[in-house]
Amino acid sequence: MARRSQRKAESRKAKQWYKVIGPEMFGRTPVGETISNDPNRIVGRVIETTLGELTNNFSKQNTKLKFRVDRVAGDSAYTKFVGHEMTTDYIRSLVKRRTSRIDSIVDVTTVDGYQVRVKPSCFTVKRARANQVKTIRELSKQVVLAKAVGLDLNQLVQEVVMGKLSLDIYKEAKAIYPLRRVEVRKTQILAEPSSTGPAPTAPEQVAPQTLP
Repeated sequence: MARRSQRKAESRKAKQWYKVIGPEMFGRTPVGETISNDPNRIVGRVIETTLGELTNNFSKQNTKLKFRVDRVAGDSAYTKFVGHEMTTDYIRSLVKRRTSRIDSIVDVTTVDGYQVRVKPSCFTVKRARANQVKTIRELSKQVVLAKAVGLDLNQLVQEVVMGKLSLDIYKEAKAIYPLRRVEVRKTQILAEPSSTGPAPTAPEQVAPQTLP
């Protein structure tokens, strides 16, 4: 009975709006608001926004960013980057008849100890042969691995979301077979440095109630 009364008392607490702050790598830009009657319940929530909303650039609306609330101070909820993903509609628009889509999955470790899964995709002008597909897939992996060796997490994320890593893959792979487009369709933080403990690989997603 005592526990039930305590839960009822907590549920009657006044709910408060908290301003969600983006990670430092995105300039601590506000990305929305969320509500709770207990700040501890906000920690772990995943907030989704787009690169277009952060940069006021409509052409970047097809890049979704995922941030996880890491701590709450006052009325602000501070977040960490947990991954990005290109919208399904955008990726589908790149797939044409009689062409090849070449997907790769690469796990890398940044110089500051983050384990990151990177998923690049190459889209050819026409349908490539099996040996060309295999070569381009392997080349994509090599480019990602070579790039990640010298980058920390912030630098790697910037290379991905600003399209620089895609361009590096495109420059190398187009010599194998003509490409129409290269995109890093998804990234995911698999683990953080051991000093801060592992990051959840599949946290529960909670959309923000209000976006700026």
